[in-house]
Amino acid sequence: MTSENRNMILAIVMSMAVLIAWQFFSGVPQMEQQRQAAQQQAAQQQTPAPGQAGTDAGTQAPAPGTVAPSPAATPPRAMTRAEALARTPRVAIDTPSVVGSIALRGGRIDDLSLKGYHETVDNSSPIIVLLSPSGGPNPFYAEFGWVPGAGSTVAVPAADTLWTAPEGARLTPETPLVLTWDNGAGLTFRRTVSIDANYMFHVVDEVDNATAEPVALHPYALVSRHGTPHTLGYYILHEGLIGVTSEGGLHEVKYKDIAERKSESFPSVGGWLGITDKYWAATVIPGAEEKVQARFSAAQAGNDLTYQTDFLGDAVTVAPGAKASTDGRLFAGAKVVQLVDGYQQQYNIDRFDRLIDWGWFYFITKPLFLVIDWIYRFVGNFGVAILAVTVMLKAIFFPLANKSYASMAKMKAVQPEIAALRERYGDDRVKLQQEMMEIYKKEKINPVAGCLPILIQIPVFFALYKVLFVTIEMRHAPFFGWIRDLSAPDPTTIFNLFGLIPWDPGTVPVIGHFLMLGVWPIIMGCTMWAQMKLNPTPPDPTQKMIFDWMPLVFTFMLASFASGLVIYWAWNNTLSVIQQSIIMRKNGVKIELWDNVKSTFIRKKKPKAG
Repeated sequence: MTSENRNMILAIVMSMAVLIAWQFFSGVPQMEQQRQAAQQQAAQQQTPAPGQAGTDAGTQAPAPGTVAPSPAATPPRAMTRAEALARTPRVAIDTPSVVGSIALRGGRIDDLSLKGYHETVDNSSPIIVLLSPSGGPNPFYAEFGWVPGAGSTVAVPAADTLWTAPEGARLTPETPLVLTWDNGAGLTFRRTVSIDANYMFHVVDEVDNATAEPVALHPYALVSRHGTPHTLGYYILHEGLIGVTSEGGLHEVKYKDIAERKSESFPSVGGWLGITDKYWAATVIPGAEEKVQARFSAAQAGNDLTYQTDFLGDAVTVAPGAKASTDGRLFAGAKVVQLVDGYQQQYNIDRFDRLIDWGWFYFITKPLFLVIDWIYRFVGNFGVAILAVTVMLKAIFFPLANKSYASMAKMKAVQPEIAALRERYGDDRVKLQQEMMEIYKKEKINPVAGCLPILIQIPVFFALYKVLFVTIEMRHAPFFGWIRDLSAPDPTTIFNLFGLIPWDPGTVPVIGHFLMLGVWPIIMGCTMWAQMKLNPTPPDPTQKMIFDWMPLVFTFMLASFASGLVIYWAWNNTLSVIQQSIIMRKNGVKIELWDNVKSTFIRKKKPKAG
């Protein structure tokens, strides 16, 4: 490998190091802050802070009409979640995937927990709470309804409207819920809510006009979240307002951005919009052919901001003695890839799969996950599936690697000629490069061939990083032994002898996350060191020092990464050492591994003076 090749590889690796270092020094502290904030948030759900009363003041139906908050919708003091739920009659929701209730006052879907997901890897920990009512901690809910046409004063259901439900009503996949309300002025509103076995609600709103005049009403739906939630803050993950419109495509708006801009509107035919967390989301979905005005907004509500996504449909005119209806859907649950893709196909939802943040490398990231998921269905372990995919990738790119190492073998053969050129031309680098290129052309050598395996590995590495980071399938997915969550760092550390000493280095202030150096990061560092030692020692002392220290630096940096990613890298390094050794032996290139290892630990004797 020439010094030019080494410089290019060094530049690539150092670029990766910069990104990883950012994650290590910035992302990990943010993760720790997020963990502490989550604990405080959980505590607040049990014991409310004084003076933090919930409010609907920031929630409003989209123009042309608005729904002002009523005194009944604004509680006089802070409440626990249980108290907020108890202040209005409710109809229970119970499916194989979710449990919760719908508030009869306001008709909101504002109480939803996910049965299949727990807060920690321990199945005895509480299940995930997604939607919560106004008045309690962290309100997050969905609402459907009607807005009067411009200039109209007709009474429509509002936040304080008390809907009527049949005695003993219960929303299940087999039993839809029918709510009714009479405005006392000739209009009867009927709402039918149904739900499947997973996370999709279907809401049909009907109006019966018994007056002597036609009535124009606009259907709307919204998702509202009170207060700015704690986010992980990673540049590779979107958390906030999200949607797809026919006019603007995918919209991803962070909380801080919409707080500055206040409001954004987009015309659309169909589409969807909502609010997403890392693993969970709530989105409202109009009909695929329905013309709507979609909007993202933020409004001040007391001391907090309220974030809202909503859509407003074209006016529906209800003739005297006639009926009219509109329908929409609400997805509220875990962003399971198979479910999200299935809903996209089943209901013709435009690019609904982008609800999962596959990132810029969508064309690599999603196929990579689908292959891993397909293998998982056979082996029953995502860690094993990742190892199998690594072998498959090595097999796919084996011809390219073979050419790469063959080119390196030829390059090593011409090193005496290159050395002679360096002696001849000295500091005349232009002439030196010209003569070197002539040799490469004559011997049919590609001087950058040695970089190709690394160039291929980088997008795969980041795609797998994304898969492990954003897909809920990887959350709490076990491997073997002590690895109970492939999406979390290795929980062991050498600094307490891997658990033999009853002390948690992670609790040390400021530097605690630096001390969490587990078994798998150490294995990865050893395999990376072996791969470095497989190649000849760089002649440049600076390069040699960097390559010698790089495995150690990466060991500490990757210790805070998802254990699944570290396992992948360790396995990939091992396969690379085996693969490179076989190809080099086949092409007659000396394998430098053992000689370089000996030179590391055995110092050369200095020649005796005189």
